[in-house]
Amino acid sequence: MQIPFSPPYIDDDTINEVTDTLKSGWITTGPKVKLLEKEIGEYCNVPNVLAVNSATSALMLVMHWYGVTRGDEVIVPAYTYCATALAAMHIGAKVVMVDVKDDFTIDPEKIRAAITPRTKAVIAVDFAGWPCDYNAINAILADELVAEKFAPSSNIQQQQLRRILLISDAAHSYGAKYNNRVTGTLADITVFSLHAVKNVTTAEGGVICINMPPPFNNADIYSTLRLWSLNGQTKDAFSKSKAGGWRYDIVYPGFKMNMPDVLAALGLGQIRKYDSVLLTERRRVFNSYSEAFKKYPWATPPPFNKQGYESSYHLYPLIVQNITEQQRDAVIDLITEHGVAVNVHFIPMPMLTVFKNAGYNINDYPKSYALYSGEISLPVYPQLTNSQCDTVINAVVSAVNKVIGND
Repeated sequence: MQIPFSPPYIDDDTINEVTDTLKSGWITTGPKVKLLEKEIGEYCNVPNVLAVNSATSALMLVMHWYGVTRGDEVIVPAYTYCATALAAMHIGAKVVMVDVKDDFTIDPEKIRAAITPRTKAVIAVDFAGWPCDYNAINAILADELVAEKFAPSSNIQQQQLRRILLISDAAHSYGAKYNNRVTGTLADITVFSLHAVKNVTTAEGGVICINMPPPFNNADIYSTLRLWSLNGQTKDAFSKSKAGGWRYDIVYPGFKMNMPDVLAALGLGQIRKYDSVLLTERRRVFNSYSEAFKKYPWATPPPFNKQGYESSYHLYPLIVQNITEQQRDAVIDLITEHGVAVNVHFIPMPMLTVFKNAGYNINDYPKSYALYSGEISLPVYPQLTNSQCDTVINAVVSAVNKVIGND
């Protein structure tokens, strides 16, 4: 493939950081993980940040902490990657899917309509790097009529918060801005993904930014979640390795969700140049596409910038107007013939077998299907040259014109 879709950004700084870890003799959870948590916390203005082995694990850990369990409901958008819903399903909750808006993000009014006394959490998903409308969502969850519906269990966290927990699935939006605030403090808990295709990667990994309101002590929550991510063990392996530090206890039936240092090193090599290089170069690619496609009536570029708001430029979900799903697929095939790899984000969850078998029906989510049927994700990454951007643009224009009959 002449132009791949999403190769990781690996430069000498990243390689040197990983090499330093390998030479240190310590590769599992230790000082590099702590450094990564510190860097992300400072960037997002969140003092308490926990790194784990995936964003899926992060979502599961947070919901488990909040006491979400069988019989409870968790509201999610129908148009997201399956992990958002699977995390809730894995801890026994019922997933309540709602439709999205034109900007691909969850519709706040659909959230309001879906809330029942069984609702314990809402997971809002920042799509392609564009943040949800957190002011609207927070206002709904704080509304007296909504709060009256909340039926807390005996879980102490639910008793303290006394409302539905808002989790931001910010897997796509590290560095995005909403109301002049960087993502990380827009919800009670924010989860970032550090998967191989994300803006910053640790190959596999996730991060929990803890932003609970008073009377919660976020440092205590960090300590609890960290303990639970290490099998409920009172000492991590690094602490146990110190002279005389072998004795430990298991105080909770926890999980194995910790991030190792060798992976954290990958992220450290990238995150220190995130604004100056990675985000800047993604913006360049994104803007080149938007400038090129604005002259075509069939093209709807994704949202990326308005006063006080900015995307993280994770994906470029181009919408080709007035085509069918089958025509969109034909466009993708023709683009591929030009040596350009593109993708579709995402197949709405109600169209996937595991969710169809559970009774979800795509006909209940018309906006999600309408967006999906015309969506093509174009490659966006720092290494993409201006010349390669032109190749992508020309391939898309040529393919669309052939399919809709303009050629």
